[in-house]
Amino acid sequence: MKQLLIVEDDPGLQSQMRWCFSDEVEVTVAADRDSALAALRRLEPEVVTLDLGLPPDPGGASEGFALLEDILRLAPLTKVIVVTGREDKENAVKAIGMGASDFYQKPVDADILTFVVNRAFRLAELERENRELAFQSAGTSIKGIVAASPEMLAVCRTLEKVAPTDITTLITGETGTGKELLAKALHELSPRASKPFAAINCAAIPENLLESELFGFEKGSFTGATHSKKGKIESANGGTLFLDEIGDMPMALQAKLLRFLQERMIDRVGSVNAIAVDVRVVCATHRNVRELIESGDFREDLYYRISEITLDVPAVRERNGDALVIAQSLLKTLGKQMERPNLTYSDDAANAIQSYSWPGNVREMINKVKRAIIMADSRRVSAADLELDPDNQSQGNQLNLRQVRENAERNTILQALQSCSFNMSQASRLLGVTRPTLYNLTDKYRIQTSTEPSED
Repeated sequence: MKQLLIVEDDPGLQSQMRWCFSDEVEVTVAADRDSALAALRRLEPEVVTLDLGLPPDPGGASEGFALLEDILRLAPLTKVIVVTGREDKENAVKAIGMGASDFYQKPVDADILTFVVNRAFRLAELERENRELAFQSAGTSIKGIVAASPEMLAVCRTLEKVAPTDITTLITGETGTGKELLAKALHELSPRASKPFAAINCAAIPENLLESELFGFEKGSFTGATHSKKGKIESANGGTLFLDEIGDMPMALQAKLLRFLQERMIDRVGSVNAIAVDVRVVCATHRNVRELIESGDFREDLYYRISEITLDVPAVRERNGDALVIAQSLLKTLGKQMERPNLTYSDDAANAIQSYSWPGNVREMINKVKRAIIMADSRRVSAADLELDPDNQSQGNQLNLRQVRENAERNTILQALQSCSFNMSQASRLLGVTRPTLYNLTDKYRIQTSTEPSED
């Protein structure tokens, strides 16, 4: 319901203004500065009508201007409509200059007043929709990444800082955690975004073909080479080269890659002429590179070349509160694609999603959500539709009631903030707690209360 705060010290005008509005608007009245500020903090209304003549200066405007400053400082998104006398244009102009969104002149005319207030509501709604669209399109400011956990948001903040540079980056993490999405984000947030993004999976190509795929080849360099061909590195010139599963690159090829990283020159297979290439290199692997170095399967000098910055992507089970947030996003997106929009999760499905360990991470979740969309008999997706056990609980937390309670409380707060686009007032109403209580809880669980990246 729309929230309107009327700040007016005249009881007659209070009643007259209150009854101008339909049941769709919840009207609260305040007669002085202190009660107005209390109502502002409690309700966080979208629109305030403010009579400048308030006690202890009902004949002047000093108290009204002071309250206007307070409102603009405490709730800068709130639309303030200043109410003035018919001959008081000077104060109206001053109020607009201070940041009021509109003004209204007495005496009260119901039609004009509702028009002005509804216009302010509409403006507030449009601004809110713009903020939500910006959040949904960018999420964590990274296309395709849905996250609310501190663990993943920290990775995203690092990525945003690294992206504008040309520093060689290594992305590590389990299979299915979205490493390629992060690699693409590094490219799309960089000055190279308009240039090519070339990706190659080092584990998916046979060893005898990988060199020619990476570096290209000249005509006649081997049987079947009927024409010259650029390799992935050369194709990415000016842009970004993504080497996925670099931990599986053969040792012989690692030496040639190291030379390229050092000199930024390549030799096509069968060529004697070096070619200069300008690319930003991003690598990824699900393997433990330190262990590969110790076993002699990966060059230590190459590791230091590719890991000038390392992004370690946490598994879904390590991202507190993210499992349900990701699952909800997938259900919405995939549901639309599969022509089953407006599906929701039942309580048993939500509990199962949060307690399941997700060994296959987001990739496994996509498969299960797709299946559930097909199998659901109603608009409520159940744990059975997801092929999850509703009674499954994470090991180690079964007997620790305090930990179970705290995990549930933290996850619920994260879900509420995510669903309200991090609007603390809306989230507190959704959770049934006061805003100060919600702030105390977010401090307790170290939950970020804004979609904006914070400074480290």
